[in-house]
Amino acid sequence: MPVTHEILTWLLAGGVPLVVIVAGVGTAVGLRRRRRTQQPPAPGEGAAPTRVAAPPATGIPSQAAPPEAETLPALEPEAPEAPAPVAVETPAPTSGRLTRLRDRLARSGSPLGARLLAVLSRDRLSDADWDEIEETLLLADVGAGPTGEIVDALRTRVRVTGTGDPAQVRALLREQLLDLVDPTLDRSLDTTPTLDEDGATTPAIVLVVGVNGTGKTTTVGKLARVLVADGRTVVLGAADTFRAAAAEQLTTWGARVGVPTVRADREGADPASVAFDAVRAARADGADVVLVDTAGRLQNKAGLMDELGKITRVLTRTAPLSEVLLVLDATTGQNGLNQARVFTEVAGVTGIVLTKLDGTAKGGIVVAVQRELGVPVKLVGLGEGPDDLAPFDPEAFVDGLLGA
Repeated sequence: MPVTHEILTWLLAGGVPLVVIVAGVGTAVGLRRRRRTQQPPAPGEGAAPTRVAAPPATGIPSQAAPPEAETLPALEPEAPEAPAPVAVETPAPTSGRLTRLRDRLARSGSPLGARLLAVLSRDRLSDADWDEIEETLLLADVGAGPTGEIVDALRTRVRVTGTGDPAQVRALLREQLLDLVDPTLDRSLDTTPTLDEDGATTPAIVLVVGVNGTGKTTTVGKLARVLVADGRTVVLGAADTFRAAAAEQLTTWGARVGVPTVRADREGADPASVAFDAVRAARADGADVVLVDTAGRLQNKAGLMDELGKITRVLTRTAPLSEVLLVLDATTGQNGLNQARVFTEVAGVTGIVLTKLDGTAKGGIVVAVQRELGVPVKLVGLGEGPDDLAPFDPEAFVDGLLGA
């Protein structure tokens, strides 16, 4: 019913202004409700993206009505950022790298060399002293056989020359340790390309194998730097297809020195196929060397070792393997010998790369692994730096142990 002038006059005269106020409020609420229920514009008529706030995180479902949608300005799509170019580095020359190891061992006071020199410099050597020498060599992972040989040789020489003069003692010990390390072994890396039957250049193929956790992929990246520093052109093959991180890591190592990496387009691809593609790419590019990284595997896992044998067979169909390098952790001691023995049987290891040799107490593993396998240590890892991989020099190594 419309509110006439007469009705309004009667209400005011009757003393009921509260009704007017309430009615006014109801009218305002009705207006706000009508505003809220207005339909948003249809798409294409100036509609903007909306964002709905989340309910309060109290752990209890909210029973309140959903809040109003917040109107946001339209956002312009962001253009994808271009990847930053990788700066190509110039690796440090390989000459003189092992001098850093010798200096590092000398500054740290090698437990092996220091203890042997201290005992041998005593005026008279008792049976307890000789037991201490033997224990020191065994703790340094020299091995039981080589330890017995060096103790017998030292006893004989001490009887003849006596002890006490530090210079004589050091010269005597240096001679014995150098004989054990065997400087006559060929420690050069075969990275020279060859010619096939058709006269085409075939790159040297270097296969790198090892167990999990020895730093194998990192060693492959550092070895690429060694070869680049020596003027070789290199292609990397990421045949560790079980860890996506391994391929990414190897690609990063290669990019830092301008070396391409051949990798699978999916995780779990056939490692032998990746290795074969890497050799084919290296041949097409005219590269000198192809380095093939393989997945870490335990020496007692038959299936994984069979897979390694397959990689070897596939690669040798294209060209003979120039090198098969086994990466060993110098701190694993005698367990490293068991690993080396099985890998040598399966893949025909031609050289050892000892990582973590900057630890001074386990240097005797150099002697043990060479004596056990007849395979020389060719490269040693000196630390965490990108250029802390060096060709092994027996004389520099022994001098480092003795603090020269």
